[in-house]
Amino acid sequence: MFLTWLVGKHGCPLHEGGRGGGAGTSWDQAERMLVLVVSVGSLTEFPIWSRPRACSRAASLQTQMARRTMSADVIAGRYDGTCSFPDSDVPAQTPAQRVMQLTVTAVLVAGPFAGLVAAVWLLWGHGVGFADVGLAVVFYLLTGFGVTVGFHRCLTHRSFSAQPALRVGLAIAGSMSFQGEVNGWVAVHRRHHAFTDRPGDPHSPYRYGIGPAGQLRGVLHAHAGWLFGHDPTSRQDYAPDMLADPAMRAISRAFPALCVLSLALPFSIGWAIGGARGALLALLWAGLVRIFLLQHVTWSVNSLCHLLGSRPFTTRRYDRATNLWPLALLSLGESWHNTHHSDPACARHGVDRGQIDLSAELIRLFERAGWATRVRWPSAARLEKHRRRPGEPAGEVLASHGQGGRVRADQG
Repeated sequence: MFLTWLVGKHGCPLHEGGRGGGAGTSWDQAERMLVLVVSVGSLTEFPIWSRPRACSRAASLQTQMARRTMSADVIAGRYDGTCSFPDSDVPAQTPAQRVMQLTVTAVLVAGPFAGLVAAVWLLWGHGVGFADVGLAVVFYLLTGFGVTVGFHRCLTHRSFSAQPALRVGLAIAGSMSFQGEVNGWVAVHRRHHAFTDRPGDPHSPYRYGIGPAGQLRGVLHAHAGWLFGHDPTSRQDYAPDMLADPAMRAISRAFPALCVLSLALPFSIGWAIGGARGALLALLWAGLVRIFLLQHVTWSVNSLCHLLGSRPFTTRRYDRATNLWPLALLSLGESWHNTHHSDPACARHGVDRGQIDLSAELIRLFERAGWATRVRWPSAARLEKHRRRPGEPAGEVLASHGQGGRVRADQG
């Protein structure tokens, strides 16, 4: 294999500590050489999104993604699925940059938690009104579907094509979830799919190995710890289509204002219903508590849905995504995570009988209204292709997928 010859000739970039090999070739130089021999056809088996738009950036985007995928394959040559990930060589932040990142992240993460504490204190012995609960549910669904249907299935994976107004509306609703600006969210999630549970994954619970201490540290990292780290994801590499969209660029820039709007709307409605006290309760329950719950449900998909649950479908090597049914309702269908990782561009994640997937039902309504087209619904043939056979041993490489490294989902 030419790749083996290339790495052998110029040295492994991960040689003893993660830097240059015997010939003194740097990691960046090795990546540049690998680009010359990468076949972008390998991306079609697990597309970051389906049916990329026919545009002048398509070939460039495929080359960029191929470069990242091949880089992961080189790293995976030194990764056996049990050890810690190699250290990153990302340039260090300045003290001012680090303080700013930690401050902003702490506000976004700790602020909603403070709201939960305040809400419990106010609730104790006083009860909670129907209006408070109703507003919280409405805003949870609004922002939750913005993330699951908008950020995730529409913008990241292109499971369907949305009319421009719907596309913008979903991006705005998702931005009101306090989970980051839309272009960054899309880039990080595409990177997660490119490197799932192996070096390069920004939030894998297997980052620190599979021992008890490593798993505990890993699940905390995958849940929220990665937000406080310094492992930037290139929007130019992973979301050039988003950067080329003026509407998405504008919504990304408006993220701070949309966060304020996410709190101001329930506050204003609460004021109209019950004056100052109603505004405060609405701010707490439909604002901070709602954000807190949705954040942790989303983060639980990143952490728990790679550790607990079933793996009925095949995934790529080292990808240990699971289906976790207790989270299905709150996650609006996102916790059928093994199914999603087996067929990332599919619009429905809960594909088997009894699997609740409210996000897919909403996409169905959009399709019937003519607002969503080219929806990629699951097919019996595709499900059968990816489904594990009863009694099949763990770790069996699928010969039909050649040397792409795709294995049965309970590998590792």
